[in-house]
Amino acid sequence: MRLVIARCSVDYAGRLTAHLPSAPRLILVKADGSVSIHADDRAYKPLNWMSPPCTLKEGEDSVWTVTGKTGEKLIITMEEVLHDSSHELGVDPGLIKDGVEAHLQELLADRIETLGEGYSLIRREYPTAIGPVDILCRDSDGATVAVEIKRRGEIDGVEQLTRYLELLNRDPHLAPVRGVFAAQEIKPQARVLATDRGIGCVVLDYDALRGIEDDKLRLF
Repeated sequence: MRLVIARCSVDYAGRLTAHLPSAPRLILVKADGSVSIHADDRAYKPLNWMSPPCTLKEGEDSVWTVTGKTGEKLIITMEEVLHDSSHELGVDPGLIKDGVEAHLQELLADRIETLGEGYSLIRREYPTAIGPVDILCRDSDGATVAVEIKRRGEIDGVEQLTRYLELLNRDPHLAPVRGVFAAQEIKPQARVLATDRGIGCVVLDYDALRGIEDDKLRLF
């Protein structure tokens, strides 16, 4: 990962246009090729970004041009570089879930047919370059489905699953891959975002999954 702190302005040109006026900002260039621009006032969401696959070209005029897969551009005009360093983080082991989430994953994998008739498990903890997908399975039509499991479903979980889907859909042996966001409770904002991105939402009943008689999920 490369971290650059610089006074810069940023222009995005794609389906829409956007402009960030000159200010000190943090620029992250990750090993997956993504570039994101951050301010010092929010927990995680960047001001602007370019998802992989994309290419970064550093011009001699201190202008960075990041080009996305469909030709959209993120143009970063550097005025003053305050810090520039690179760090090897290695392969991330992924988020370690608490006991309930881990048990939900185990139960759902063992009874994958509760997602729908004809579902079959490919594997738990399916590895990707940015961490393991909780469950990878196939539906009754043979299509690949990636399932992200949370105890409480919030926007962060939907964003995490979105990143997994972007990577999985590059694999011709798996694509097309659709997503299912599964949790004991799903926040309204997370449900809206998931629906907008074509991700299904499943509310998990932990006690029912542990039982023998009642193995039904509520699918919305």
